Amino acid sequence: MALRRPPRLRLCARLPDFVLLLLFRGCLIGAVNLKSSNRTPVVQEFESVELSCIITDSQTSDPRIEWKKIQDDQTTYVFFDNKIQGDLAGRAEILGKTSLKIWNVTRRDSALYRCEVVARNDRKEIDEIVIELTVQVKPVTPVCRVPKAVPVGKMATLYCQESEGHPRPHYSWYRNDVPLPTDSRANPRFRNSSFHLNSETGTLVFTAVHKDDSGQYYCIASNDAGSARCEEQEMEVYDLNIGGIIGGVLVVLAVLALITLGICCAYRRGYFINNKQDGESYKNPGKPDGVNYIRTDEAGRLQTQVIVCDLRPAVWLRAHRAHMHIPLLETPVEAARADALGQS
Repeated sequence: MALRRPPRLRLCARLPDFVLLLLFRGCLIGAVNLKSSNRTPVVQEFESVELSCIITDSQTSDPRIEWKKIQDDQTTYVFFDNKIQGDLAGRAEILGKTSLKIWNVTRRDSALYRCEVVARNDRKEIDEIVIELTVQVKPVTPVCRVPKAVPVGKMATLYCQESEGHPRPHYSWYRNDVPLPTDSRANPRFRNSSFHLNSETGTLVFTAVHKDDSGQYYCIASNDAGSARCEEQEMEVYDLNIGGIIGGVLVVLAVLALITLGICCAYRRGYFINNKQDGESYKNPGKPDGVNYIRTDEAGRLQTQVIVCDLRPAVWLRAHRAHMHIPLLETPVEAARADALGQS
């Protein structure tokens, strides 16, 4: 017959576990500990948010509380010496003993916030927790640029940009209200196209446009806070008319040739020569030696007077003048000299 173990022995067997539990709880007494109901709060811009920091265990009735903001590798005070500091002054307060509430948050408030508690009467005097606050901003209407007309086979780039959304938005393009994939080769529906969409930058690049790429295009920028789209813009893809281009060039050359020919004909006919003269102008002909030209009073005609030179006899000259019916206009000295030579 089996003997039963006294109940007293079962209690003694469990005694070591009970003692260990008491010892473990005794080690925790007097150590400050913190917790948070939400370590990654997300809030829309211009709303309010509570950064939860709760003391769970502490023997100190009045611990020291500090809040710090960590942004761009810089640490600044938010709550220190029992008052709000920095850019949160006037729009934040402490709830309870340790939690921080912020009103009218902005995108600049997105950062890491560290709650620090110092309990001087506890065995573990210091504890801290870090809370990451994300402030979301809805995108505004993006700026879209779509080429109006592109010849077949040429490259075309469509741009979509938005600078207000936070976090940074992602971009998607639509043609005739149909969403475009990031790569035309990934969808058989766009096998006649050759484009690539960068959803991070908003650029849609066609390596060689096709006639089927004509249509109405618009872009949508979106993030967790919302989305916004730009107005539709049309892109036309047209064929190059080589014959028309050559014909146009020939017409321009023909017009230039006709203009040049007309200018030459007008120049030859004297249209560009100024025939107008101010009054009568006479150019004196070259004078041979011993001859001078004068103007008479009759009908404005030119008559010739020969000035006598000592190289020829004066009588012969007078006879020659008479024979040629040339009127003589000579000085008294010349006349006397001629008479003297005639008498001799």
